[in-house]
Amino acid sequence: MPDESRRKFLKASVSAACAAALGGAVSGAVADAAGPPAAPSIKKGILFSMLPANLSYGERLKVAHEIGFEVLQAPTEPDESKAEELKKAADTAQIRIDSVMNMDHWKYPLSSGDPAVVEKSLAGMRTSLRNAKLWGSDVVLLVPAVLDPQTSYREAWTRSQKEIRKLLPLAEELKVVIAIEEVWNRFLLSPLEMATYIDEFQSPYVKAWFDVGNVMLYGYPQDWIRTLDKRIVKVHLKDFKRSKDSYAWVNLGEGDVDWAAVREAFAAIHYTGSATVELEAGDEVYLRDVSQRVDRLLLNRA
Repeated sequence: MPDESRRKFLKASVSAACAAALGGAVSGAVADAAGPPAAPSIKKGILFSMLPANLSYGERLKVAHEIGFEVLQAPTEPDESKAEELKKAADTAQIRIDSVMNMDHWKYPLSSGDPAVVEKSLAGMRTSLRNAKLWGSDVVLLVPAVLDPQTSYREAWTRSQKEIRKLLPLAEELKVVIAIEEVWNRFLLSPLEMATYIDEFQSPYVKAWFDVGNVMLYGYPQDWIRTLDKRIVKVHLKDFKRSKDSYAWVNLGEGDVDWAAVREAFAAIHYTGSATVELEAGDEVYLRDVSQRVDRLLLNRA
């Protein structure tokens, strides 16, 4: 499950009235100018924590598969027996675990000035990379840094890059990409910055994990998509609603994301991979509705 910091992030708002969220990749070409872009080819993904927690691993993944999800993003699992159990459940349900959400980057950021904190973060990433290898995943999501009063922007940049470089030999050995996500960590606040940060590694094993909803507070996802272009390796789907005095996470299609523009941008860069919904947990009825929203908003299906 996502850690407490990430849960707080997903539920963040500036008003008590704001609700929690209810709320890769795409291939294909833009259709002729008279019509909408061609429906992208995408593998629909779901976050493991969205599935009903009262069910067994096998039952959860069976539900996900039956309602149309093809891939799963799983959290870091340090318990080897549980990791094996999840692998078997995924194989039985015929749903691929295609990515891992690293769980230690908020509590133990790589940008910290405390070596002990950084080592805990590195250990968590090493576990995540080995989970990915076991599960047949090709990507681990990483929040690279967290700014705070003790950490300057420059320090966050240089410290995190230094530590990520230590992880690259293992990533290369396991053939697992480290995907940098843009989040509300006061860091990498523009697509140009994020592109530069990634390019400075000069490694095919450092790419971008793009979250459609996260940039809505300070940008436009279609702009980020076109700027990051081939750097994008996986996608998160969320929606975001602004009002005069507040803002909030909302279900897909109920916020301010311009989904037609997002579809066009993905088609323009010929993005191939998966897109994973990162929303609140719910029952089968709710999850089926989420699946249908992805079909309508991203895949352009009736």
